[in-house]
Amino acid sequence: MNPTPYDLVIIGSGPAGATVGRFAAEAGLSVLLVDKKQELGAPIQCSGAVSRHALEDVGLALDEEYILEPIYGFAIYDQVGNATKIDYRKLKADEYGDGPDRKPLGYVVDRRRFDRYCMTQAERAGVETWLKTEGLGYTPKADGRCDVHLRRFNEEITVNCKVLVGADGLMSQVGKWAGLQTHIKITELAGCLQFIVDKVETEGLLEIITGHEWAPGGYAWVFPKGHGYAEIGLGVIPTMTDKPARWHLDKFIKQSFFKERFKDSRILEIQGGGVPLAAPLRTQYADNLVLVGDAARHVNPITGGGIHTALSGGKIAAEFLIDHFASPNATDCSAAMMKGYQDNWLEELGDKMWKLYHTKTKVFHQEDIPTRDAYLYQTMSDYFDPNSEYKKV
Repeated sequence: MNPTPYDLVIIGSGPAGATVGRFAAEAGLSVLLVDKKQELGAPIQCSGAVSRHALEDVGLALDEEYILEPIYGFAIYDQVGNATKIDYRKLKADEYGDGPDRKPLGYVVDRRRFDRYCMTQAERAGVETWLKTEGLGYTPKADGRCDVHLRRFNEEITVNCKVLVGADGLMSQVGKWAGLQTHIKITELAGCLQFIVDKVETEGLLEIITGHEWAPGGYAWVFPKGHGYAEIGLGVIPTMTDKPARWHLDKFIKQSFFKERFKDSRILEIQGGGVPLAAPLRTQYADNLVLVGDAARHVNPITGGGIHTALSGGKIAAEFLIDHFASPNATDCSAAMMKGYQDNWLEELGDKMWKLYHTKTKVFHQEDIPTRDAYLYQTMSDYFDPNSEYKKV
């Protein structure tokens, strides 16, 4: 038994876990953050786009260490190339741009460096971190605390804490230990693949290409990567195509209305993985336990974006736990008490994510492909509109 008791043990060192840890440690809580990986931010399964206000809202400095390229808006295309462009340099020229008194809408970040930066800020706040440490299980105790069973460098260790935070990603093992339904249906898991390429010009916009022709069940994208590089990628739902994502990406590059733009591109790196386009978990808590980030499916079900929602959800979880430990009920970490975290999350963020999920479901339940394509194009255009109710989701 490790003699040091903690207020929190967090499993998973991504943006969600690191954010919970940083806020909790800044408030004076004792925090242990563990991750089975030995390299932060790997493997990369993310385009790296995040809004500026998402970073500012959780107190992360806009640091060149992890920022690759500023973003000033969006271009949404239908399957034949008709576009809706939302460029804040034109919409609000006095506020957005690259001049000294102007600012970007968001950024594309280097996920390895971004995750390392988030971890560094957590450590500087007082979080203890153990990499190459695997979670094995947890056991709620009669005294209101719990034991967390770990394997570190092939040595099994048990640590004691008040609350275990699961930030261990899609299909969370931490959630499974508590009997939560963390599995995801294949119909809601997009197979994503992107190439990092040279010799493709970009103009400071996130470009999103809709249409079954290019990405059945998802969409394609072209994002600036900085230093003259770009990301070309797409996500597809396996039940909506009999071809792999690589086949669709090759087709998009060689046959789409962007083919002339892509003709001299050189592939420098290949990244991919599964991204949930699913509803949030209905239950994200248990005795002595809460889930955050991908582990709770805090992923935008329309765009598949997860950095912003991980950061926001991590802050919500930390603030709830800080308040709880300062309350008269601090020793009660039962599921009934932990439900307060999910209630706070739903009020601040989750209700809109559920609404987006229902919108996405309506789109892809359209059996007529041209109707579905038109619906998706309009939905994406509306989502990124400056007056959208989902600007912070």
